[in-house]
Amino acid sequence: MRKIIYGTLVAVLLLAGCAPNFQKQEEVVQNQKDSEEKAIIPKYKISEEYYRTILPFKASESRGLVVNNLNTRYDISEFETGLMRVAQTQFDPDKYLFQEGQYLKRETVSLWLNRKFTDEQFAQKMKENKKLKESDNIGLNPIDAGVGTVKERNEKSPIYLAHILEHNYLIKGENDKVSLGGVVIGLALNSVHYYQEVQYGATYETDISHEVVEQKGKEIAQEVINRLRTIDGLKDVPITIALFEQKSRTSVVPGNFFSYATVNSGNSEINDWKKINEKYMLFPSGEATEQHRDDATAFSNFKQDVEKYFPNFNGVVGKAFYAGGNLQSLSIDIPIQFYGKTEAIGFTQFVTGKVMEHFPDYIAVEVNVSSVNGPEALIVKKAEQKEPFVHIYQ
Repeated sequence: MRKIIYGTLVAVLLLAGCAPNFQKQEEVVQNQKDSEEKAIIPKYKISEEYYRTILPFKASESRGLVVNNLNTRYDISEFETGLMRVAQTQFDPDKYLFQEGQYLKRETVSLWLNRKFTDEQFAQKMKENKKLKESDNIGLNPIDAGVGTVKERNEKSPIYLAHILEHNYLIKGENDKVSLGGVVIGLALNSVHYYQEVQYGATYETDISHEVVEQKGKEIAQEVINRLRTIDGLKDVPITIALFEQKSRTSVVPGNFFSYATVNSGNSEINDWKKINEKYMLFPSGEATEQHRDDATAFSNFKQDVEKYFPNFNGVVGKAFYAGGNLQSLSIDIPIQFYGKTEAIGFTQFVTGKVMEHFPDYIAVEVNVSSVNGPEALIVKKAEQKEPFVHIYQ
């Protein structure tokens, strides 16, 4: 029997589930750079896909920069969660704990994201900003030599590196002591470089091919590893570094990680890059039809059935996640105008049936139904699940 759970009951369950249970935690001692402090490890995880997070929570010093540096909220979310998927290839979620990056400072990340400047250019920068020192000329993006038109210069030397994200993975050793077991670094790279010919003027763009993104990303990654090894506390831990290609500002699907490498304790040379075969795709789209015709057909049939229910409606949009060339999950948004709660309930029941009818058991499907008033319904079918979870918002 399909589950339709209403707002009041859900609120009670959520409050009960979120109430702190201090019997279900473990006290440990966390090794810091120069000291030790007590910490808590929660006993339970909400999913096998997630790491437990050591408490008290410690925010990264560079927290918040990602919002300014990546193009869309889709890229922001995927960059962070996708980096955790990369981490799982090296650090077992059953053994390691997650902590936001504690080693790369906010100022360091900002300086690394700059262009590298010529001595003359940086001398001018120091005149404009008295806080800058000669040692701050450490940008990882290419020099703008200042020769040629603005367009020529930006096409020749675009900004490749958009953001750097650090994750720390901790492991418990003897005497209940927790210490750093490894670091994972994500490099967000631009597939499109945006620039202005004059300050506050029109914004122009130049595409960067995937081949160039990959080449420059790997060059930058090696330099990042070299620099990380000079930081106190990171000289002798495994470091995994992953490359993420973000989409344009107008994209409604996120970019993806496409390659990663691991350097062992004490090592600085990247010798073996591993390919990541992941991609997000928009349904309906010509690209989806061309590359995944069967999946596109299933979505098209689902969309047509929904539109028959509301003949004047055509707003069904899907975001598909592929790994290894196979469809893993599909998130569908259906914005629609309802004129009563019973209408919303009837529509949700209809859509639930169509989800079970059109999509195979092996993929996870999530459908969000919304109106101008906000969320109306949520339908969730996990992979191999025979009965979906359905929630009607009150």
